[in-house]
Amino acid sequence: MAILLIFITLLHLFTLAVVFVATMEKSWWVWSSTERSDLWYDCRLDNETETWFCVSSNETEWLQAVQVLMVLSAVFCSVSFLVFLGQLFIMSKGGLFYLTGVCQAFAGLTTFTAVLIYTLHNKEILQDARNLSSGHFGYCFILAWVCVPLLMWSGIMYIYLRKRK
Repeated sequence: MAILLIFITLLHLFTLAVVFVATMEKSWWVWSSTERSDLWYDCRLDNETETWFCVSSNETEWLQAVQVLMVLSAVFCSVSFLVFLGQLFIMSKGGLFYLTGVCQAFAGLTTFTAVLIYTLHNKEILQDARNLSSGHFGYCFILAWVCVPLLMWSGIMYIYLRKRK
């Protein structure tokens, strides 16, 4: 039981960290090694000074939807971890971690919705950008897709997890 508890806690912390990285880093779309776009900024690397120059992305309804959903995912995942810690110490023996599992599943669903919108509407989201065929999805986008099954799986595990003495 202790090994399972440690595994679930580490999985939860891992997915929380990955959701935060996917939400805040600057690599959802990459045109070249010196030009990137994320949920918040369009950035270019100045080769002379080796610094990134970033300007705010043009706000479209699709981009705002993705931003809100990724922030909600991070919030749900954080709340889920706090609820888990609370339930771990307060809940009586034999109780189930339903609330934690539901929060974690909502985090997975919001992440899934965000990356699905970004996948289907990247032309509208990157509307002022160059030809999209010259770029590709970045590592943060891939991390967000990886988070979806991890969040859903951990949510299901929490729902079936029973507190033992």
